[in-house]
Amino acid sequence: MASSKDKKNKNQSITIDNRKARFDYHIFDSVTCGIVLTGTEVKSIRSGKAQLKDSFARIEKGEVWLYNCNISPYQFGNRFNHTPLRKRKLLLQGKEILKLHGKMKEKNLVLVPLKIYFSKNWAKVELALAKSKKMYDKRDAIKNRELQRTIKEVKSKYR
Repeated sequence: MASSKDKKNKNQSITIDNRKARFDYHIFDSVTCGIVLTGTEVKSIRSGKAQLKDSFARIEKGEVWLYNCNISPYQFGNRFNHTPLRKRKLLLQGKEILKLHGKMKEKNLVLVPLKIYFSKNWAKVELALAKSKKMYDKRDAIKNRELQRTIKEVKSKYR
């Protein structure tokens, strides 16, 4: 019989975040979609062995594809293990794809994955329409973050 600790660990959600995306891009709109994976890819993601650092999505022939998503080979996989950097199909409805494609062309935006997570045992990807930040925007973000950190330290010191 499973203990309560095992049940908590089983229900814990695994999330792979793309923290670099929020630093490199202005995020405008996001959409959640499914992803087509093999069995060893799912096991690898569940163990937290995936990276979204340099990944991006592209619309090709009415389908959305995820590129450069590095899902490490499953440790206990045998000859049926997957290739880590293959392109993966994302599952969106036709209307959503057309809407995203229109916004991308109109405002010169790109599709960036923000995170991979599991929802009711299905792997999901959160895609965002984003525009690249300029270098001075990134410096302002760093400056504001450091300023907030020092303000927080000063407030905690005088409490």
